[in-house]
Amino acid sequence: MEKLLLIYNPNSGTRKSARYLSDVSEIFTSHSFLVTALPTLKRGDATYYVKRFGPDYNFVVVMGGDGTYNEVVSGYVESGLKTPIGYIPAGSTNDFAQGLGLSKDIKEAAEDIATGTPAGIDVGLFNDRVFTYVASFGAFVKASYETPQNVKNALGHMAYILEGATSLADIRPIHARIKTDTDEFEGDYLFGAISNSTSMGGVLKLKPEDVDMSDGLFELLLLRTSTDVLEIGDLVRAVAEQKYDTTPMLTFVESSRFEIDIPEAVDWSLDGEYQKGVQHIVIENKYKAVNLIRK
Repeated sequence: MEKLLLIYNPNSGTRKSARYLSDVSEIFTSHSFLVTALPTLKRGDATYYVKRFGPDYNFVVVMGGDGTYNEVVSGYVESGLKTPIGYIPAGSTNDFAQGLGLSKDIKEAAEDIATGTPAGIDVGLFNDRVFTYVASFGAFVKASYETPQNVKNALGHMAYILEGATSLADIRPIHARIKTDTDEFEGDYLFGAISNSTSMGGVLKLKPEDVDMSDGLFELLLLRTSTDVLEIGDLVRAVAEQKYDTTPMLTFVESSRFEIDIPEAVDWSLDGEYQKGVQHIVIENKYKAVNLIRK
């Protein structure tokens, strides 16, 4: 029997991981996997488990939210592992899982992993910190890591919208200079994101045809600030219709590397988790750094 390490977060989402632990274990056992299940008790546990025990297993499966998945991938990349990883989404928004087309049904997701095939997926480095699908700054970013877990559990991605709306009065333009593989941008922005996903916080969406999670490129989305009512209307319309090339208020480009200078050193969100801001940031795409099992 092949050995499978199942890392689960009992507090993710509506605590689905704990409730479905027995069902998921039975599914993997029925496919001839020898399952060892470890719960995360505090932040950083998933990364530690992967580093400490990952090399002894044929497969690593994470059951939890995008934050738990991020911890597993961090341990995976930092250890240089090539072990196939499975992801059972059980969080409150599961942005990354949605972009991958992973099943929202816990048992179906486990079955897909048991019978699926590993394929390379890109991950990112924010200076020396790993992120899996989005690094963002500006409007609504604080809501991703400051919204209480019980509110996230109850309201899902709507929690981010409501929590973010309470701080709209505090939103200030952020001056940034950003170099990509081929271009350079400088201006005052309400929001900026470098992503490898079709969804950011369940609020901003990218079309599936605009995102390839295994092409060595990330998508940069910048929302400029303005006091012109017509320009703001164009911006809102472009975001709602996902037509990011219809207004100069929006910048949408692809690149494998980004150099970012923000004099104020504003804080960021990495996969929904807090990242202290620094003035100079280098973000790099690590091409197919993770072997993720998909149906």
